[in-house]
Amino acid sequence: MPQDLSVVHLILQASVLVQVVLALLAFASLTSWAIIFQKRMVTRRARQEADRFEQSFWSGGDLSQLYRGIESRGGATGMASIFEFGFREFARLRQQGSVPTDQLLEGARRAMRVAQLKEIDRLEYSLATLATVGSISPYVGLFGTVWGIMSAFASLGNVQQATLSMVAPGISEALIATAAGLFAAIPAVVAFNRYADQVGRLEMRYNAFMEEFSSILQRHAARGPERAAVGGAMAAHGAGAAATGGAR
Repeated sequence: MPQDLSVVHLILQASVLVQVVLALLAFASLTSWAIIFQKRMVTRRARQEADRFEQSFWSGGDLSQLYRGIESRGGATGMASIFEFGFREFARLRQQGSVPTDQLLEGARRAMRVAQLKEIDRLEYSLATLATVGSISPYVGLFGTVWGIMSAFASLGNVQQATLSMVAPGISEALIATAAGLFAAIPAVVAFNRYADQVGRLEMRYNAFMEEFSSILQRHAARGPERAAVGGAMAAHGAGAAATGGAR
């Protein structure tokens, strides 16, 4: 490739507007790649934490002991946070002694739902930025291309005889904007689809756990106020959890 048609030379010789477009696309690309690597770590950690918690939950141990362990560590996320919120609210309402069973379960489910919404919001954070970069970058690049081609042909207005060598640099610098737009958009779109799917799968796992945990709470709530000590009520979780976990 001749030196006057090298990519660097074309960018340096491009019009100010095309250079601004290229700078915006470069910033959008760097931002999207930073989000891609960050979301990769966040979603992988969320899956690993869910796997570890489910293994502990369905091991047949005492749920009150599991709750105390999560509470002592502090800052629980994911499925452990949903369990912590639900167990805490169930214990608080059960200690009042006169709360009907349906209100016990409804209170626990609301608390778990709040924890789930917070977790999904954390996992979906910055996905909208990827979607924005993926959707508008091609149009921004196309705008730079159209402007560059217009400038290239406008420069021929005072030329009596136009040749391909005269318009080639201008058209080439204009097409670089389109290439830059696609370079920024394609990884962002692929990453958005991938991580949106992973967040959706995690949300399904959280919903399934909420239903399973609600069933366990319903069985213990049906034992009546004479079992107000939640730790004792949950100690019987062992056999049922082991059987359910083995069937999963």
